[in-house]
Amino acid sequence: MANTYTQLYIHFVFVVQDRASLINKLWKDELYKYITAIVQNKKHKLISINGMPDHIHLFVGLNPQSSISNLMKDVKASSSKWINEKGFVKGKFRWQLGYGAFSYSQSHISNVINYIENQEHHHKKLTFNEEYKLFLEKYNVDFDIKYLFNNVN
Repeated sequence: MANTYTQLYIHFVFVVQDRASLINKLWKDELYKYITAIVQNKKHKLISINGMPDHIHLFVGLNPQSSISNLMKDVKASSSKWINEKGFVKGKFRWQLGYGAFSYSQSHISNVINYIENQEHHHKKLTFNEEYKLFLEKYNVDFDIKYLFNNVN
């Protein structure tokens, strides 16, 4: 009997609309648990999640039966709906369009987990824009600076 074996590790980065710092320390752990449940319900393995008030990093063992874009669509739509239903922010919470998705091999798992778990430390040295631009450059992703995530107004 034939089987399918995969090893697909994806690091996602996505931001709050206009990069507003809306993810509050009081409820961020609840949000991370909610996002973890979304990922697991879609048959993926959530390896690590953390972020800052304006963005989130997810590291996922991807189930090949689902696309990267479908996973991000589900995570962002469901979590923003949940945040709004809970009334965690004034007005309407939205994730900004787009995301970053970067693949890694098995040998890099511990480094990626460490990076995600230490977001607060990294952002003492780098802004989000600097961090994101470094990812794009490191992975040779062609980009136009005017189409990167919007800054806070």
